[in-house]
Amino acid sequence: MTTQQHVFETQPRTVLRKKLGALRRSGITPVHLYGKSIQPMTLQADSQNVRRLIATVGPNTPVYVTVAGSPDRHFAFIREIQRHPVSERILHVDFYEVPLTETMEAEVPIRLVGEAPAVRLLKGNLLHALQSITVESLPLDIPQQVEVDVSRLINFDVSVTVADIKVSDKVKILTPLDEMVARVTPPRAEEVVEGAAASTAAEPEVVTARKAAEEAAEA
Repeated sequence: MTTQQHVFETQPRTVLRKKLGALRRSGITPVHLYGKSIQPMTLQADSQNVRRLIATVGPNTPVYVTVAGSPDRHFAFIREIQRHPVSERILHVDFYEVPLTETMEAEVPIRLVGEAPAVRLLKGNLLHALQSITVESLPLDIPQQVEVDVSRLINFDVSVTVADIKVSDKVKILTPLDEMVARVTPPRAEEVVEGAAASTAAEPEVVTARKAAEEAAEA
């Protein structure tokens, strides 16, 4: 996991419910911070800073949340981002504070790397069946993502499972190890049919040409 520290500055918020629309129009985004060892905090932050943070960090990236007027820094993760259903504008962000000494569960994205020979040689289709795995570790040991090499997919009978994923000894995978991550599927039926149709369409021309040659020889 990256050691870069992301500090996010917030201020206490007193505006609630119906007045939140005016708050957002003024360039301020509502924020909520909660956790097992703290009282929930109703906060707010500059909308530009919110967008910059969301574009920089992922769900498994720790953020140090500060609150104006308090010396404390809260080690937290982004738990939820609420967006406008049409404009995708960020409406609200929830942060969850976690103790550094306690293990936690997290969803870690799976990234496929390499080239599957069955795609290139057999014209198959790469199926990315599992998008993430669940892991358990201390907060600072949670990986940003895990990589899975698909170069072993040499035919349609081979698959990559969770058991093939390599992680640090400090990380425990909770997803069942036999769950499939990726495989290569045969070409779609319509592709095969189109190829067969093209081959069939060419046959009458060959037969006709051969028959014409035989008729010319007999004459």
